[in-house]
Amino acid sequence: MKAQGTVHKYGDNVDTDVIIPARYLNTSSHKELASHCMEDIDIDFTKRVKEGDIMVAEKNFGCGSSREHAPIAIKASGISCVIASTFARIFYRNAINIGLPILECDEAAKDIKAGEQVAIDFDTGIITNLTTGKEYQAEPFPPFIQEIISDGGLIKHVTKNT
Repeated sequence: MKAQGTVHKYGDNVDTDVIIPARYLNTSSHKELASHCMEDIDIDFTKRVKEGDIMVAEKNFGCGSSREHAPIAIKASGISCVIASTFARIFYRNAINIGLPILECDEAAKDIKAGEQVAIDFDTGIITNLTTGKEYQAEPFPPFIQEIISDGGLIKHVTKNT
C-alpha cells in the first residue's frame, strides 16, 4: 500500500473535539462529518483538502473523547494517512478500526511542513518528503493490521474473512 499527497500540518494535542466538533455528532453521514472536519482550528481545511492528501501533526494527536467520528471525518475528507509524533491510544485504535492509515514518526512530524508533497510506503514504513528529498522511517504496521486497513476497516475485514 502507498499514499501520496499534499501535507496539512497541525501541532500538539489536536483533540477529537476540534477534529469533529460535538455539534455535528448527530449525523452518521460520513460526507457530512467530512464537511466539518477541522473547522474549529482550520476553517479552510475542507476547501483545500484533496483526495489522497496527508495530515501531519505532532504529539498526542486525537486526544480527548473516544469518538469514532474523528477518524471517520478525516478519512471521509480525503486524507489518505495521518502522520504524528504520537497518537492518543483510543484514536489510534479507532483509526485502524475504520481503515484510516496512521503512522508514528516523531522526526517526520516535526520536519515536514504544510504544503509539502509526501509519499508513504506502508509496507516498509518509509515516508519520503518529495519536496525536500528527505526520508524518514516509521514503524510499518504488521501484516494483519495492513490487511484490516486495506480492507477498509475492521468490520469489512471480518465480513470479508467469514
